[in-house]
Amino acid sequence: MALMVERARRLGWILLKAVLRFSFMVINNLVAIPSYVLYLIVLQPVRLMDSDTFWYIEGVMFKWLLAMVSSWGWAAGYTVMEWGDDVRPISEDAAVVIANHQATGDVCTLMMCLQDKGTVVRKMMWLMDHVFKYTNFGLVSLIHGDFFIRQGKAHRDKQLFLLKDHLDKYYHSRDRKWIVLFPEGGFLRKRRETSQSFSKKYNLPFLKHVTLPRMGATEVILKSLGPQQENGSLAGGDATRSASKSKGLQWVIDITIAYTKAKPMDIQTWILAYRSPTVTHVHYRIYPIKDVPIETEPLTNWLYQRFVEKEELLAHFYETGAFPPPKGQKEAVSKEMTLDPVWLVLIQSFAFASGYMWYNILQYFYYVFF
Repeated sequence: MALMVERARRLGWILLKAVLRFSFMVINNLVAIPSYVLYLIVLQPVRLMDSDTFWYIEGVMFKWLLAMVSSWGWAAGYTVMEWGDDVRPISEDAAVVIANHQATGDVCTLMMCLQDKGTVVRKMMWLMDHVFKYTNFGLVSLIHGDFFIRQGKAHRDKQLFLLKDHLDKYYHSRDRKWIVLFPEGGFLRKRRETSQSFSKKYNLPFLKHVTLPRMGATEVILKSLGPQQENGSLAGGDATRSASKSKGLQWVIDITIAYTKAKPMDIQTWILAYRSPTVTHVHYRIYPIKDVPIETEPLTNWLYQRFVEKEELLAHFYETGAFPPPKGQKEAVSKEMTLDPVWLVLIQSFAFASGYMWYNILQYFYYVFF
């Protein structure tokens, strides 16, 4: 009897917490997103006179919005442990980020772990499935200049053409640096069986923890944004970072996301927090762009090899609870990514104060004109 009472209390607390968190996040969205849009409407004269300043301000507010989303998970005890290469020294360089994709929580995880990487979040561009366009954050992403891609063979050629056009129009004009994509083209649970069948048919690597990547978007990005080709590879990516910022992509950053007990986190968990506090592990590996082939077949082989490496990393992690150490080292070093609670409180305070201000301004104009 006592055990049943304890379970009932625990379930009641989980439900109450979920309702309170959901209510807060609805209100959070209702004040923050309209405020972001209204500020940018008012700043349109600045966009006409000095577009660099306009997109700087937009980028700062975009980072704040992503920090709010990050704070939802962080407050629930969903933290990030980082492994591998240190990406901070290249945070101001142009780079393409390739990440494995297991669930909607992958996006939230990246939103969190990139917050302390200089101007990365402010200047980043996302490639995501078109369904995200219809979420609460879709309007923000549209304004920021992210690209929503529709999956499927029937849309492939048109989508790749639209992606190239999008990059030509917005990447340099808005001073974007890191461009983030998920080359697998879908969640692991949805694509694994198809990927494994394809692997068997064409004698390709058989993968369990990731799927074979799709090449289209990656190839378009590298050809559109990469520096001048040299011997079938992209030039650049050496130690002269500061002198090469305007010369196109300089790095490929390979991010591998691993969840405790191989249980991916979705956006519902991030919002409602019905899972116990947990740590998501993120592994970074950096490749100079000069080492990346540009022709279709070599690039395909290169990208396949990266996902074979992801498979090995994840297999090792799920077996041992840690990523393997880099070559030449005996032990892998990890570091917990933290968010500044004071900064988060200030951002949330600004959002609610802005919402209150815009509500009163709009109410005033409504009474004046109607």
